[in-house]
Amino acid sequence: MRNMPALKIKPRSGFTLLETMIALSIISIVLVAVFEMHSQNISMNNAARFYTTAPLLAQRTMAELEIKPVNEWISDSGNFEDDFSGYNWSIAIDDVKSEMLGSVADDLKKIDVIVSFNNDEFTYDFRTYRFIRNLGI
Repeated sequence: MRNMPALKIKPRSGFTLLETMIALSIISIVLVAVFEMHSQNISMNNAARFYTTAPLLAQRTMAELEIKPVNEWISDSGNFEDDFSGYNWSIAIDDVKSEMLGSVADDLKKIDVIVSFNNDEFTYDFRTYRFIRNLGI
């Protein structure tokens, strides 16, 4: 039996189950983090788009109000139709009451413009005042 060659044990190649499980868990943790960052990026992009577009739409709505004769100024609401689907606007016009301003307050109008998107998911509003001389006509 001495003439028999000794059996050589070859080292195994490949990964063990434990190494594979560890690698998969690391990959899954990284992918969850990447997907979360992607989701946040989309959300921030939507917010940035709204807060860039809404002031311009509010300006547009205010300009459309100001080209009307003052006696046609009423509180109203609507949407921007196909140009900016999902965007809505509302205007509230009120008289100003102020003891400090006295009779001057009778000529002031408080105008609130609100632009909202996606059923009030985002809202942008501003308030302005307009001096409109009431000549008693």
